[in-house]
Amino acid sequence: MTAASTAHLAEQFSSAFGREPDGVWQAPGRVNLIGEHTDYNEGFVLPFAIDKTARIAVGVRTDSTVRLLSTYGDQGMTTADTGQLEAQSAKGWTKYPLGVMWSLQQRGIDVPGLDLLLHSSVPLGAGLSSSHAIECAVISALNDITGAGLSPEDMVLATQRAENDFVGAPTGIMDQSASLRGSAGHAVFLDCRDQSVELVPFEAEAAGLVMLVIDTKVSHSHADGGYASRRASCELAAEVLGVKALRDVAPGDLEEASGLLDEVTFRRVRHIVTENDRVLQTVELLRRQGPSSIGPLLDASHVSMRDDFEISCAELDLAVETSRANGAIGARMTGGGFGGAAIALTPVAAERRVRTAVERAFVRAGFTTPDIFTVTPAAGAMRLA
Repeated sequence: MTAASTAHLAEQFSSAFGREPDGVWQAPGRVNLIGEHTDYNEGFVLPFAIDKTARIAVGVRTDSTVRLLSTYGDQGMTTADTGQLEAQSAKGWTKYPLGVMWSLQQRGIDVPGLDLLLHSSVPLGAGLSSSHAIECAVISALNDITGAGLSPEDMVLATQRAENDFVGAPTGIMDQSASLRGSAGHAVFLDCRDQSVELVPFEAEAAGLVMLVIDTKVSHSHADGGYASRRASCELAAEVLGVKALRDVAPGDLEEASGLLDEVTFRRVRHIVTENDRVLQTVELLRRQGPSSIGPLLDASHVSMRDDFEISCAELDLAVETSRANGAIGARMTGGGFGGAAIALTPVAAERRVRTAVERAFVRAGFTTPDIFTVTPAAGAMRLA
């Protein structure tokens, strides 16, 4: 974000609230390179923060009133009271900042009233974690404002609680970890059991590649039932198999597991187990050979999500298949599924061909025209002013 745009958001805040903000913060969305639905199974994921962000200008109040305003659309101002926040009571985008405030209160942190103006460039409903970008910007701001001294790990768990208990979405810790702990030019290799992080170089451009995101315009929500039902299947399977989480099931255990589980639940387990293994393989290949070597693992991940976890859709499948047929070295859906976006790791020379082919394929299929854009690994949440 440039100094000029930071100043512009501060000016918009002043116009809306009649005073200058106390600060401006931002947090990025994320693309998950590989490792889907493994986070709540205490497994491994490999996301990276992207160069599209949620930015907030914040002014602290002397009372308990919260006033929330967005630059997106004509939604008007939402007003709340920090003393009356109740789980699953808020609607729209405001449930994310209010959820973070509520979660911090549950930790015993005194949260002041505030005025907040949001501007976000993270596409909504595309599986790029627009909601967590908002939450991570807000918790970064509140951590500074209150002097709470929360570590990145603390902030990850606090935002997860906001998602799970206030918003009502049973998500894991991947998205917050990428947004809070990301680094330019790197993917975030996260062990979701102990929150340990290793930054793994992922510099596609240096390898002559671009990461295309294909937003199918099929909107999804983690608060809807599909995500929750997949998580419930995984938890049931772990109980039947006698393990703490599916992270503890190795590829060599799958044959035995197939005799203990019904066919659908077994396929859910097979996705998680093989996806964890693909994350580990991808990390090793990035360390040794770089981004050009990981295409087949991206392809295999998509097949697993499509066939075993059953979270893809016709638009995502078409985006992936068309990208691969026109020069991408690997492609997969990314995010929680049931819509959202696909990613296609593509040679620079093939970028235009892939873009054109996907757009034409969507027209022929009668689908909504997708948004196609590039992303690069970016820095995590920070204060800007």
